[in-house]
Amino acid sequence: MKYHQINSGLFVKNREKFTAQMKPKSVAVFNSNDIYPVSADSTLPFAQHRDIFYLSGVDQEESILLLFPDAPYEHLKEILFLRETNEHIAIWEGEKLTKERAFQVSGIKTVFWLQDFDKTLKEIMMYAEVMYINTNEHYRSAVETETREDRFIKKWKAQYPAHTVAKSNPILQRIRSIKETEEIDLIQQACNITEKGFRRLLSFVKPNVMEYEVEAELIHEFIRNRSKGFAYTPIIASGNNANVLHYIENNQQCKAGDLLLLDVAAEYANYSSDLTRTIPVSGRYSERQKAVYNAVLRVKNEATKMLTPGTLWKQYHVEVGKIMTSELLGLGLIDKADVQNENPDWPAYKKYFMHGTSHHMGLDTHDYGLLHEPMEANMVFTVEPGIYIPAEGFGIRIEDDVVIQKSGEPFNLMRNIPIEVDEIESLMNA
Repeated sequence: MKYHQINSGLFVKNREKFTAQMKPKSVAVFNSNDIYPVSADSTLPFAQHRDIFYLSGVDQEESILLLFPDAPYEHLKEILFLRETNEHIAIWEGEKLTKERAFQVSGIKTVFWLQDFDKTLKEIMMYAEVMYINTNEHYRSAVETETREDRFIKKWKAQYPAHTVAKSNPILQRIRSIKETEEIDLIQQACNITEKGFRRLLSFVKPNVMEYEVEAELIHEFIRNRSKGFAYTPIIASGNNANVLHYIENNQQCKAGDLLLLDVAAEYANYSSDLTRTIPVSGRYSERQKAVYNAVLRVKNEATKMLTPGTLWKQYHVEVGKIMTSELLGLGLIDKADVQNENPDWPAYKKYFMHGTSHHMGLDTHDYGLLHEPMEANMVFTVEPGIYIPAEGFGIRIEDDVVIQKSGEPFNLMRNIPIEVDEIESLMNA
């Protein structure tokens, strides 16, 4: 891995939080992701399942974590199962985790090779009464591929039909949404790498540059700072492309006078950052562009102040909608009649701002978090309002990542990334 090793104490704490919420005599199992084939002998780069990483720090394929806090024997309380490494594998694929190294990474003392999993599980199931399965229940999930976890769950339930089934996901949704200090530091590192990439762009972007050239500048800066690369597929959208919310082609020329919407950010140690800035290709905003930009910025600043403990996600978005409505009236994009006659299920402001303002962020860009429960300190949220005006040929979105504090306004992890019109113009014309 490119990142510096994370202290195993983080993963010890994470497991303690999870097992504290397990039912008596219960066992939980977590699997690594598959390596997905492309064609012939080609595969996609491996990306670890965030849950097993969160609980163990193991960043390797074909790994399994088993947790059984009520085990009658100490060595069965938590176990890592790894693919057995040898000299041949080391030569062809590179170093894999040894048992000793796995302990250093995870803090787990019992490490077995993968071939011992079935017989160990059989012994454990004789002592256990409840099995925690790890299904994907994120509110944005729409997965058609059967995962390694899915296959295991199907087999496990079939083999042990007399056991009670419980779900790991509700526990993980809660504990993953509230970050430890070490996690916030890792997200901050991802944000710092993103800052380096963005500052690099401010002196690079000029008329006639291609969107993919901008993407290349970013990936260069990210990787040279120990990131694997983008935390998500980058959106580098010039002109009217910015009005396509998930534009990822990044193959058009940036033209003089246009704006360039950049929804681009680095990961670090599997933790995401999530940045959006909208900059002028020619280095100066027009008066109209500036007016819309500052309106979006005001919405972002006011929305950020509302991210405090006790806030409900749904009501927060209603309040942001009111702020956006006021700004759109000021810009002349809607009028009072539009507001008076609006459909409550699709308010007038939604014509120009059709997406949500904030989402949880962490190991996943759209991270775990139960949206019906009040916000708490040490949750990390994005704040990302936008105004999209296809008739005028541009769209503007601005986004930062913030940590909710016990009291007062949240802490901005992207506080050092240029955001004000004057600073962006100054740096682009330096």
